[in-house]
Amino acid sequence: MPPTQTSSPTPVQSSQSPAHKATIPHAYPNGNPNAPLNPPSARNTDSCLPLGHTGEITHNYACTGPAPGDIAFRWIHGSVCAATNRDPRIQVVAYNEDTYILRENICINWEAPFTYLLFGNTGALLIDTGATPEAAYYPLRTTVDSIIRRWCSIRRKKSIPLTVVLTSGEDIAQNQGLQQFTSRPETTLAPTQLAEIKHFHKLASWPNGTSSIDLGGRVIDVIPTPGAHKDGITFYDRYNGFLHTGDLLYPGRIQIANDRDYVASLTRLEQWTEAHPVKWIMGGHIEMMFAPGRAYPRFKNYRPFEHVLELEPSVLAEALEGATAVLGKPDVVFRTDFILLNRVGPDEKNYRTSPDLPFIPVPIWLP
Repeated sequence: MPPTQTSSPTPVQSSQSPAHKATIPHAYPNGNPNAPLNPPSARNTDSCLPLGHTGEITHNYACTGPAPGDIAFRWIHGSVCAATNRDPRIQVVAYNEDTYILRENICINWEAPFTYLLFGNTGALLIDTGATPEAAYYPLRTTVDSIIRRWCSIRRKKSIPLTVVLTSGEDIAQNQGLQQFTSRPETTLAPTQLAEIKHFHKLASWPNGTSSIDLGGRVIDVIPTPGAHKDGITFYDRYNGFLHTGDLLYPGRIQIANDRDYVASLTRLEQWTEAHPVKWIMGGHIEMMFAPGRAYPRFKNYRPFEHVLELEPSVLAEALEGATAVLGKPDVVFRTDFILLNRVGPDEKNYRTSPDLPFIPVPIWLP
């Protein structure tokens, strides 16, 4: 049975609310862009509250370009023996003050999925929920609650409603933590069945059309993108310029379930990038190595030479070209940043690569 929604009203809307239509975009809508001692990301923050201000802090999300932020670190990459791993169960990174990236420890689940927590003035959005239902092993709700409490303290808010959505309701690597939120107050949960997903996101003409989620000045567009999964959805964050693509496109071995749907979805996203500014494509996993066209085998919980998470928008055209070339054929496409597997098993050609890619030896190769 799919999870039921709580009494909180769903924030899914077809457009921005009237209160936010008149918002004027600025290059740096908050903070002080002229502060010499702060990097750009710090200049776009509300953490340093103005003297004498006692009420709630409202953020202007209408930027003229992608909001400042960066991922300048190495992800925790597991252990040879999972039982001896002592890393945090969830790695949490603040991309900027209103965007958090969470990753499940590789030694808890080898897929090490990513989830994303986004804040607006009147709502928070959690995209995906990881691969482990047990809170004792994967404390997703506790972690999210802690971040929300801290954020509300900074913004001087008593609380903020949370909506939990999925890039795919059928993907067990992204929906298992959903049950941790079933009894949480002020929480709306997306369903996991396709018919209910269409109704929840107001996508009556699936897979055509789009809808949006208004978090209070920060709008997230909802784009149907089946292909890797029949119920696949991509979320576009206008504030950061991110496409949250889940299993559709990420640095890893992409298992194509329906190649015609997959090509159509990539075409839809490529058209989207032509009309909207996209900084990065943010998928649900990392499986690739830094070496071009080489991926870690499944079930590996030690991956010290991982590819970066973020992909450039140009990868969309490359993936579309590769998927179109194998349309209707059981084949594998190796590219620098991803591998497409069409109508073949997930372990097909695991250790081989394409002759047009340079061979870079990995310091430690664990087959």
